[in-house]
Amino acid sequence: MSLDALKSAIPDYAKDLRLNLGSVIGNSDLPQQQLWGTVLACAIASRSPRVLRELEEEANAKLSPEAYTAAKSAAAVMAMNNVFYRTRHLLSDPEYGTLRAGLRMNVIGNPGVEKVDFELWSLAVSAINGCGQCLDSHEQVLRKAGVDRETIQEAFKIAAVVQAVGVTLEAEATLTQ
Repeated sequence: MSLDALKSAIPDYAKDLRLNLGSVIGNSDLPQQQLWGTVLACAIASRSPRVLRELEEEANAKLSPEAYTAAKSAAAVMAMNNVFYRTRHLLSDPEYGTLRAGLRMNVIGNPGVEKVDFELWSLAVSAINGCGQCLDSHEQVLRKAGVDRETIQEAFKIAAVVQAVGVTLEAEATLTQ
């Protein structure tokens, strides 16, 4: 299982995705830990078993055990937070914003890796899950930590491509059954 196997599974009508997948992963300027943590968190968030199977092994090989666990933790906690905060934001009653969340999210304060890496992974997952409030929050933390816009954009480019590959491959699997 590998990036090459995933690229070869992408149908010809979606060859732009094949090229983009190779580019956002193969030509990324992100440090290896940021890159592969983003890839793993996005593969999980994509909800595509095929994408996760193909990318997990390489991510596991390139990440420290702590970073591997932290990337999975980012996907898990953002799966919860993105639903909660997106819903609170979308409700027309602003009073929900004044209520205590009451949800455990200790991993955000102590992720086991550099805070910037975890924030980048959380931002990428939030892009897939479409939570504007979480995107704003993580982007602001990253910018305050000195992360440039190009790096932040690199993370959500990875999110966009990994998600699109997942959608495409799941559609093909359904159509060919």
